[in-house]
Amino acid sequence: MESALRLDNKSRMSREIHVRFCEGLGVRFPRATRLVIAFSDGRDAGRVHDVLVKRFAKYGLTIHPEKTRLVRFYRPGPTTRGKGQDVSGERPGSFDLLGFRHYWCRSRRGYWVIKQKTAPSRFRRALKRIAEWCQRNLHRPIAEQYHVLAAKLLGHCQYYGITGNSVALERFRHEMMRVWRLWLNRRSQRSRMTWERFNAMLRLFPKLPAKCVHSVYVR
Repeated sequence: MESALRLDNKSRMSREIHVRFCEGLGVRFPRATRLVIAFSDGRDAGRVHDVLVKRFAKYGLTIHPEKTRLVRFYRPGPTTRGKGQDVSGERPGSFDLLGFRHYWCRSRRGYWVIKQKTAPSRFRRALKRIAEWCQRNLHRPIAEQYHVLAAKLLGHCQYYGITGNSVALERFRHEMMRVWRLWLNRRSQRSRMTWERFNAMLRLFPKLPAKCVHSVYVR
C-alpha cells in the first residue's frame, strides 16, 4: 500500500452515490463526505484524483482543495531504521479520518502494523470543551463537578478507547485534570488550589480510569 487518496466534499450529498471502479466492483457510500482510497501505485492515485474532480463537477459537487491530498502511506521495508524512517530520510505519511490519525508503527512483536490514535485536532477540541464546561460550572460543588467530568472522560474513552490508543487516553485524562485544577484555583482568591491540595482532594474520589474499551482484533 503506497498511496492513499483522501477526499473531502464541501457539498452535502442528497442521496447515496454509487462509486464504480475499473474492475467493475460497486461500492455504496451512504451520504459520504469523506473518502479514503488506497492504491498500490502512486501514479494510479494521481490519475483517479484528476478524474474524480471532473466527475464530481458533472453532478455539481466539488472536492475541498485543502483537505484533499495524496499521502504516501506505505509499509516501511527492511531497509528502514528507527521508527519507520528509511535510508533516504523520508517517513511514511499519515492521515486523519473519523477522529483518528492512522499511521504505521511497530507492534509489540516487532511487526509493522497500521495503528490509530486520537487526531490532534479532536484532542484539542475535546479539551477545549472540558475547559468551557469547567468555566461555566465553576460554582457547582466539587463532588458534582467530579462526577460530571468522570462521565465525560468515560464518553471520550467509549469512542477513542481502541487498541493502541492508551497513551493518548492517559494524556487526555491528565490534561483534563490539569484544566480542572486551573479553574478550581479561581474559585477563591484566598485559598489556592495547589497540586498537593488537588491530589489530596482527588484521593477522596475513585480514580478516573482512562483505558481502552474496544479491541481492533475482535471480529
